[in-house]
Amino acid sequence: MNINERERQLIEKFLRRVPIFRSFSEEHLKNIVNDFSTLTVAKGKDIVFQSDEGTDLFIVLKGLVKVSLLSTDGQELVLTNFRAGDFFGEMSLIDGRSRSANVVAEEETSLGVLHREKLLISMKNDPVIAFDFLTAIVERLRKSDEMIETLAFLDVNERLIKFLVRSAKDEGGQDEDGWYRTKKRTHLDLAANIGSSREAVSKALKVLAFKEAIIEKDGSFLISSDAYKALE
Repeated sequence: MNINERERQLIEKFLRRVPIFRSFSEEHLKNIVNDFSTLTVAKGKDIVFQSDEGTDLFIVLKGLVKVSLLSTDGQELVLTNFRAGDFFGEMSLIDGRSRSANVVAEEETSLGVLHREKLLISMKNDPVIAFDFLTAIVERLRKSDEMIETLAFLDVNERLIKFLVRSAKDEGGQDEDGWYRTKKRTHLDLAANIGSSREAVSKALKVLAFKEAIIEKDGSFLISSDAYKALE
């Protein structure tokens, strides 16, 4: 659907924060905003499905999405979560091939959608835009390398505490007594996020609780300041 004035202003605001649009001139930025459409997705609904055809670029305007891979036997590995201001779909936008991961709305989510042809025209007109786009993709690849390293070299306890610390950083919560807070998740969800099994996560939580590295309280996980600072 076409965007209204409020949506246009919101998209323009977010584009100024997205690395791939950093080199756009004021005039060019305003022009490409008009090439966007918007999409609202209900909680739990698929936005992009692995192997689907599609080359659009998405920017999260409001809400939260989960990016994951599914194995042939239905096991899920969560790659990352995107919030307002984040973008996804850049790989298919570049090479025109099918989607490489699943993207699901974790809550009701509003998206700005840009068609491939529109951005490619901008890149051809201004090579600096293409360079910024590549820089943003390299940053994503570095994060993927970090995740691969975590899966390869850290045990379940280490992977779990690292994930919870990263979540606490993203959510930015710290109690008055120094504990860092992140929302409580199911053991199955935690397993999907760290590439493990639910049983292994349950054991790891018991070990970390015994070591007083984390506690569960009021619907949250609380991470000790020592564990948090060790992984900063």
